[in-house]
Amino acid sequence: MLLPGSTLGMLGGGQLGRMFTLAARNMGYKVIVLEPDPHSPAGQLSDEHILAAYDDEIALQKLGDACDVITTEFENIPADVLNKLSECCTVYPSADALKKAQDRIVEKAFILSCGLLPVPYGAITTKSDMAQAVEAVSFPAILKTARFGYDGKGQQVINSPDELEAAYREIGQVDCVLEQRIDLDCEISVILGRNTKGESECFPVAENIHKNGILFQTLVPARVSEHLANAAQAAAIRMADKLDYVGVMAVEFFVTKQGELLVNEMAPRTHNSGHFSIDACITSQFEQQVRMLCDLPFGDTSLLSPVVMTNMLGDLWGKNNASPHWEQLLQSKTTKLHLYGKKEARKGRKMGHYCTLADKLSDAIDESNIIFDQLAAS
Repeated sequence: MLLPGSTLGMLGGGQLGRMFTLAARNMGYKVIVLEPDPHSPAGQLSDEHILAAYDDEIALQKLGDACDVITTEFENIPADVLNKLSECCTVYPSADALKKAQDRIVEKAFILSCGLLPVPYGAITTKSDMAQAVEAVSFPAILKTARFGYDGKGQQVINSPDELEAAYREIGQVDCVLEQRIDLDCEISVILGRNTKGESECFPVAENIHKNGILFQTLVPARVSEHLANAAQAAAIRMADKLDYVGVMAVEFFVTKQGELLVNEMAPRTHNSGHFSIDACITSQFEQQVRMLCDLPFGDTSLLSPVVMTNMLGDLWGKNNASPHWEQLLQSKTTKLHLYGKKEARKGRKMGHYCTLADKLSDAIDESNIIFDQLAAS
């Protein structure tokens, strides 16, 4: 058990690292961030910011020697980096867990190995795989790069088999998955913490609404049946157990109009759809992450209030990086603002979020939408 005063390492300096750093420092831990961006959101708040590339061997040695345990805020850190750090100190999650989340083909095979259902798909690693992939799905379908795709990046809608070859060339003929487009009822996610003893605790199931492939809002509690919510939590725990995971992870699901639960993807880290927990749960996902890394008891994940988390992208900042009119948001007594300290607002860039709480979810939805419309109009 690592108690306050211990030093925690964070690979990555984005907003997830920032909120982890806030939670850890509030609990009395020291945080060292390794991140190449000198203005990174997490680096601004850390006890020490090692300004270096993630694969810089001297920087990794320095981080490993200084920390009691190290984690990461995103899954595309090379596995060799985690293996190198593990020679110096404890590292969670494992390199193996990251590897499974870094490649959609590997990830979907892993989902199947857990006895769960991914979205129907075909893997394409060479042009000769196309015919078999086409047989595996119905159209329209979505062609996704196997690696480095997020927030809708690296994806193309394919309306018929005739469009596949041209899209594959356009995407660079890299490894891909061809996913069937789902008759979707809603998207939900489960955030869980898992400790070194193999015990897990889930946060309330969240319902996610996307715009242009980027998460727009998270509604909690999700508007699904108790049976389906329990099934999603059980599936997420099964995946974490199979990985022998330690830390906080997220699993995203599609719910079809026929009521089928399909695993979309997993994230071996805290997640955008878990930000609601900062304001609406007894324990946030970031405090839980600290607790799992330090082998502390679980924090209570109970929901204190229905909540809507709304992402704010750089689009709201307008010309010349002009900030939105925050006074309109701050007039709401039950809305909490979180800005990430990013210097430059760009279209599609996550700049912050806000959480709107209410006695009824419908009221939180209405209030959060009124606030967003006011911000967009300003």
